[in-house]
Amino acid sequence: MAILEEPIKEQLHLKNYIDGEWVESEGERKDVVNPANGKTIATVPISTEDEINEAVEAAKDAYHDWRRTPPLARVRCLFRLKELLEEHFEEVSRIQTMEHGKTIDESRGETRRGIEMVEVATGIPSLMMGYNLEDIATGIDEYLIRQPLGVFGIIAPFNFPFMVPLWFAPFAVATGNCIVLKPSSEDPISQVKILELAEEAGIPPGVWNIVHGGRTVVSGMLDHPDIKGVCFVGSTPVGRDVIYKRCGETGKRVIAMCGAKNFALVMPDANLDRTIAACMTSFYGNTGQRCLANANLVVVGEGLSEQEYDAFYKKVVDAFVAAAKKIRMGYGLDDTVHMGPIRDKKKKQNVLNYIEKGIAAGATLTLDGRQFEIVGDLPDTCFIGPTVFEDVTLDMAIARDEIFGPVANMMRARNLAEAIDMIHDVPFGNAASLFTQNGKWAREFQYNVQCGNIGINTGIAAPMAFFPFSGMKDSFFGTLHGQGREAIRFFTESKVVIQRWF
Repeated sequence: MAILEEPIKEQLHLKNYIDGEWVESEGERKDVVNPANGKTIATVPISTEDEINEAVEAAKDAYHDWRRTPPLARVRCLFRLKELLEEHFEEVSRIQTMEHGKTIDESRGETRRGIEMVEVATGIPSLMMGYNLEDIATGIDEYLIRQPLGVFGIIAPFNFPFMVPLWFAPFAVATGNCIVLKPSSEDPISQVKILELAEEAGIPPGVWNIVHGGRTVVSGMLDHPDIKGVCFVGSTPVGRDVIYKRCGETGKRVIAMCGAKNFALVMPDANLDRTIAACMTSFYGNTGQRCLANANLVVVGEGLSEQEYDAFYKKVVDAFVAAAKKIRMGYGLDDTVHMGPIRDKKKKQNVLNYIEKGIAAGATLTLDGRQFEIVGDLPDTCFIGPTVFEDVTLDMAIARDEIFGPVANMMRARNLAEAIDMIHDVPFGNAASLFTQNGKWAREFQYNVQCGNIGINTGIAAPMAFFPFSGMKDSFFGTLHGQGREAIRFFTESKVVIQRWF
């Protein structure tokens, strides 16, 4: 087994970063465990209400000068941060693998996408521009300017510990705001590393703060009167019933990006080899712990006779299962491994519970992920193999609930319209993919499907940094999305000036 060097040599003692200083927390501490080998690699504080209030106060104080810093000067710090992230590319990638469990290739992809967010945010001097028109009436001119608002809170998920906070932080800081970030307490080391580099890049004290913790920190953000808006990525129950609701009650802006149950549709004319390859990455990449992961594969029999359709369905499923069986599981720092562990044993147990639910509901367990082999001498505590169900119907929990694990459901639809109806029957609307060579089918799909991110012959419909990461229905709550121009609008207010001189 070819293990790359581990960048974390000794157990880390993580601290909060407030007003440009690494400060000890008075809260209890929690272990950060490498899910592949069970070793504790860090301890992280569960911060107190006073500590989140202290961070908000520091950000509020820093805002006065940062807002008045010219955009060019602000983004020079981001240019330096980008270069530092490039220099530390392999280190931060391996940190992600150690704290989360994903493979090194997946971590490198996450690092690249995160750096691209910083890169796009360096365009703020142009992207933040307003517009104007003279002589809207005789001798009267009108123009629009975009201004920052103050302090924003960012609440990050565990599944992409490096990248997801960068959907928001660079855009907030570049537009002149200050931020308080709460990383996931399960894998917070990536964000600590980013802040070390941001400090080196010249980001002033108070502009970019980190407060580790849990519900107390989240509640502190939601209730604090000086927090102007909150960005959240996580589950739908928390996003809808806590974040979105309480931001509404306190008048805060909100981006709440939530759960998913994504569909992949395979049409009769699909390029099967490339489709199956894309599906392996989509269904089992990041061990299924991805809000863009496909979970339900629908084999569509448009234009086929019953006999032809049965044969096509079998061909797709057989190819899918054969490919899934070839997935190698192990420590993600082994570059021959295709899939790492689930983030922790509690999350693994949740996946196991859904496998039992699927069996009890009458689905056929074609590939049992509870039986697996691991590359190397590792505990099986957090590992679970690729799983495939057949005979799945939409009334089953495995077809409707977000499992967040490597479980694929094989389903049938006689035509494209029926398959689209299946997508709409599920409450989520994050992403959907179609595999076809037919432009008419592709347009019908992208035109009608109520999902924010659409893939055509793409298993993971992940928008680039200069496009918004969209979402609909129970997958998103708010108005503007993260990334790109929508993030810039979220972090600024439009002020219209109408002026006349006598």
